[in-house]
Amino acid sequence: MADSLDTVETAGEADPLAQVPEVPQSGTARVALTPAAAELLVKLTDIHGPLMFHQSGGCCDGSAPMCYPDGEFKLGGSDVHLGDLHVDGLAPIGFHMSGSQFGYWKHTHLTVDVVKGRGSGFSVEAPEGVRFLIRSRLFTDEESAELNG
Repeated sequence: MADSLDTVETAGEADPLAQVPEVPQSGTARVALTPAAAELLVKLTDIHGPLMFHQSGGCCDGSAPMCYPDGEFKLGGSDVHLGDLHVDGLAPIGFHMSGSQFGYWKHTHLTVDVVKGRGSGFSVEAPEGVRFLIRSRLFTDEESAELNG
């Protein structure tokens, strides 16, 4: 993992408009993974066991994707399951989002990426000196019609 994260940009240097590579078949039409995020998830699964993501709304760390041991975060009735992320050799990793946040982001494809820096102390990647973040792009009209009706 160190080799791939040595080349990761810090959040301040990241170009929010840059397209990021995704691992093929790593997710769904709504959410997928970069190679660096997939590699980190392998390491984190070795440490913590099966994992899950939750993306809430809010500010600061509350707007970052949070990674927990599977089942350690209690999902609410309004949370939306965007799909499962897939990394070779790991159990599917559920990606969930608060219903209110989904209302804002339902028109975007999300890519889970990882950058150097400190994120929330509650997310399992924090001790590694990196943090997950979301990169997004708008769905095309065709994608949006198919997904959102």
